[in-house]
Amino acid sequence: MSTHKIVTLCAVSLAAVLGGFAAVASDGPSPAKAVRPPAERVARGEYIVKTSACHDCHTPLKMGPKGPERDMTRMLSGHPAQLAMPPAPALRPDAPWNATISATMTAWSGPWGTSFTANLTPDKETGLGGWTPRNFVETIRNGRHQGRGRPLLPPMPWEVYSNLTDDDLESVFAYLQSIPPVKNRVPQPLPPVLVTAAK
Repeated sequence: MSTHKIVTLCAVSLAAVLGGFAAVASDGPSPAKAVRPPAERVARGEYIVKTSACHDCHTPLKMGPKGPERDMTRMLSGHPAQLAMPPAPALRPDAPWNATISATMTAWSGPWGTSFTANLTPDKETGLGGWTPRNFVETIRNGRHQGRGRPLLPPMPWEVYSNLTDDDLESVFAYLQSIPPVKNRVPQPLPPVLVTAAK
């Protein structure tokens, strides 16, 4: 065997071994490049939604026989459109309390104003039915509606969720697109009420 063939064979073998080590070290393809089958993607998204407190704010509470419980007929549909909220209590900037919450856990008021949790269902007119996966990912990445609109307001912890991979965020979106649509037009946020600090 010629020296040239031996060198070529060694180079090919070394590349194969190093490639194998790299695959083991990275646990296969990166999450951003891996393509999950649709059913697996939806299941992954459901797991993330159920373990990341999405229901805590986006599924309204109602009074049940044992106290407040989630109204799953309105699952992830945000603040109920028919629930007109009175003006939020005015809190001084130096007060030990700086936020108030509706009984449904879907309306929040504080120094940022009053925010209403969004309809995450796939309703085309009032939810995420007209969104694309990219709209959703950019919303979480940038903290802005559809990635470029108004800022997302408290209590939405988008800074935490922005640490999820694109694959995870796209899985969340796939799950949200798979749930029953709920027609529910959530009110727009309200500006803060200015209150003078106590003297």
